[in-house]
Amino acid sequence: MTLAMGLSIGLLLGGSMLAKQASQIAATNPTKPFHWPNGRRGAVSLSFDDARLSQIDTGLALLDRHHVKATFFVQPENIRARLEGWKKAVEDGHEIGNHSKTHPCTANYSFSRNNGLEDYSLATMAAQIDGANAEIERLLGVKPRTFAYPCGQKFVGRGLDVRSYVPLVAERFLAGRGYLDESANDPAVCDLAQAMGTPFDDTDFEQMKNRVEQAAAEGRWVIFVGHEIGKRGYQVTDTAALEALCEYLKDPANGIWLGTVAEIAEYVRQQRASGL
Repeated sequence: MTLAMGLSIGLLLGGSMLAKQASQIAATNPTKPFHWPNGRRGAVSLSFDDARLSQIDTGLALLDRHHVKATFFVQPENIRARLEGWKKAVEDGHEIGNHSKTHPCTANYSFSRNNGLEDYSLATMAAQIDGANAEIERLLGVKPRTFAYPCGQKFVGRGLDVRSYVPLVAERFLAGRGYLDESANDPAVCDLAQAMGTPFDDTDFEQMKNRVEQAAAEGRWVIFVGHEIGKRGYQVTDTAALEALCEYLKDPANGIWLGTVAEIAEYVRQQRASGL
């Protein structure tokens, strides 16, 4: 037998032994399925960003009619325009989350040219987040437990100096929500500091329902993301579609748990801590 043949056989045998060991480990430690409460097939959260006027003027009455609690990721400056309405949202049991103080996004967006993440540091981003928390607590009497990344972007700096600010969010909040993501959240493995957000602006009820059904088939958690609430359009969640979605999600026959981002994130965290 040549040396090369001996090495090849040895590698094959070694690989076979490793595969066998891996199989034995998997058999003795099977992956435990994640269980939603009360036999639910999946979970959904409704979230809205920026503290837009229509969320108070149109959204609150719609949600309250259906006894649905949503998560509003707000900017303190926008709260002031409808302060009494936001106080009522808190009284009604809706969740208030942090969406930063001045909504910094990439400077490639013209609206953020003078507030670009490329010009931020981790220290200035931390000040953004902490400043917003303090103002929200002062205005509404609640301290946010969740955060939504403005524009879904999670970096500061440029080039070799780029840094992720996800750790800042993980340190301060139960969950951080993204935007324009391509998947619902797998509760067994998702990073709660980078939970995926699914937009539902400018969509009809059937499109919303299909996304829920696709996620529920895999036991996942959809976090819908909207902005304005009114007639369907760019960054507008359609009122008729939202009404139909609330009715669908509230129907026990459909097996969906509808809860705020904090409520569901807390359940996921607890289930993981207890070994699912």
